[in-house]
Amino acid sequence: MSLLARLLTTAKAVRQLGLPRVALFGIYRLGLASGHYKRSEPEPEGNIPAADLVPVFPLPDRQLLLETLGPEGKSTLLAEADEIAAGLVRLFGAAPTELRLDCEGPLRHWTAYESDPGLLAALHGLPADIKLTWEPVRFGWAFALGRAYHLSGDERYPAAFWRGFETFADANPPFLGPHWMSGQEAALRLMAFAWAAQVLAASPHSTPERMSRLATAVASHAARIPPTLVYARSQHNNHLLTEAAGLLTAGLALPGHCAARRWRSLGWKWLTTGLSQQIDGYGEYAQHSTNYHRLMLQVALWIGALLPGHALHWPRPTVEALGRATHWLLGLLDPVSGQVPNLGANDGAYIFPLSTCAFADFRPVTHAAAQAFLHYHLPTGAWDELALWSGLSPDDPKLLELERYPGDNLAAHDSWGTLRAIRLASRPSHADQLHFDLWWRGLNLARDPGTYRYNAPAPWDNALTSTLVHNTVSVDGREQMTRAGRFLYLDWIDAYYQVVIDPDEQILQHARAHHYAYWRQGLKHTRTVLVTSDVCWRVEDELSFLPWLPWRRRPRVLRLHWLLPDWEWEADRTGNRLVVSLRSPHGPLGLTIFGPGDGLQVRLARAGERVYGQGEAAPIDGWYAPTYGIKEPALSLAVTFTARDNAKFISEFRFPK
Repeated sequence: MSLLARLLTTAKAVRQLGLPRVALFGIYRLGLASGHYKRSEPEPEGNIPAADLVPVFPLPDRQLLLETLGPEGKSTLLAEADEIAAGLVRLFGAAPTELRLDCEGPLRHWTAYESDPGLLAALHGLPADIKLTWEPVRFGWAFALGRAYHLSGDERYPAAFWRGFETFADANPPFLGPHWMSGQEAALRLMAFAWAAQVLAASPHSTPERMSRLATAVASHAARIPPTLVYARSQHNNHLLTEAAGLLTAGLALPGHCAARRWRSLGWKWLTTGLSQQIDGYGEYAQHSTNYHRLMLQVALWIGALLPGHALHWPRPTVEALGRATHWLLGLLDPVSGQVPNLGANDGAYIFPLSTCAFADFRPVTHAAAQAFLHYHLPTGAWDELALWSGLSPDDPKLLELERYPGDNLAAHDSWGTLRAIRLASRPSHADQLHFDLWWRGLNLARDPGTYRYNAPAPWDNALTSTLVHNTVSVDGREQMTRAGRFLYLDWIDAYYQVVIDPDEQILQHARAHHYAYWRQGLKHTRTVLVTSDVCWRVEDELSFLPWLPWRRRPRVLRLHWLLPDWEWEADRTGNRLVVSLRSPHGPLGLTIFGPGDGLQVRLARAGERVYGQGEAAPIDGWYAPTYGIKEPALSLAVTFTARDNAKFISEFRFPK
């Protein structure tokens, strides 16, 4: 990139991100470059007596937990704990892999790795993707061991935790090595330690010497966070929330520590500020991601469990923001599977896994948050375990019983859909305006591709953020916004949404949205979604040339894309009409696409390879990432047309009656 291009990109970033956040990030980089963080690092903590680490939340009743889980849930939990005790862990909800908690080779101060990421591979032989290194050392697996011990009293589980903790502590002294690079990672580990200290306290394996070492580790991790809180503030995302929650937890768990008052003050200030500022007026979280939205609610539930015993109360604006956020996520919850659209960045984070439900099941968090922040009591199940660990009572008489999830999406015929249309107030993680997700009987038919990997060789360097792999229309192969980095889009584009009141009795639901992402190409994109009484979802895409930009009116290549499940399929093309038949687990489905005219090109791809039609498939076509680091084949259907005038695509999804 030329110097001029870099200056223009920087100017755009300052304008769109805001000068304060860019300045805060600059301060952080200056602190690294100058060596300030290394020089000002606090001295390692001396041994803290075990008694100084106090309980911070009430433990749930064992009998109520057993009733909530049922025999199957208990068996699932104990099997997971047995797996961890055997040295295996499921990262990001995927297949079991070896639990690695140490680093080979000489350790350097954490700032060295932040300044030169190549040191990770050069000194320690670790994966180039730092997330794969950090994830097991978040100690998320400790929650399964603690829950299993709380129910069973089996001493194998605390023994496994202490083996893991001592391995980590021996191999990663305070502030040395890659596991100390991130304040967020320190905060998440700290909270897992505080939780384990309380849940495992009755075990003979939890000796005073071990508990003292754990208390010392909590203090060391808390001391790591404040120096680089400026970075978390610059990001305006989950980093600030988790780091603030970690500080608050440490301040409450170690009340006699000399820094406890400062930790509590900093944590409470930035947590309440962050929650109030990062949740918009509709309830959507600043990172525009369902998985990060869940993480934010997990943090709020964690802190909510701590508040009653410490004379702290959520400020009213924070409670209102959390209520909106809960309602927003409930509106995207599939009532059959408990899943949600794979919207935005999905890094596989599940920071407090206090449930036997699968990673993709959002009911543990949505149901607990509905109880905590909306006073709703939703249909019960094994997912209610998280609510019990969060100090919430299912017998609270103030709860309003609801039989169905509250939501504002289109729904009919055992199906529902959501049209992505938002006015951006914070940086988007995906270029996905007017993307459409469609669900039927617990199956995600038209789906969001997810994320797969942030850090990997091209083309997998966060490539699934692209407009071209979402369910929308692109023009001349361009993105809706300018990609300026692995995690940064500039030239943000708003979309405008409206629900249409249709007098036609055959139209059950009707919504419309539009954007001007392609105004430089002289085009406006309008998408209309209609649900008809004859078991059909009809999606109309109109591309119209802007009359006030006549000099931009020239032939444009329009591309409609749908990402479909990897099911058996058949395709039949006649003129400008394409029929794709899919064999779903619930029966045959049909997708019919009508193009704007002759000259239609069709390409169906699977796992980066063309399987039908014309044109080459890109390596990223035909993939779906259910969680971080995992990608599965899917069907990528692209219909392309060169338009010289206004054009319209019509897509019809039909279900069995």
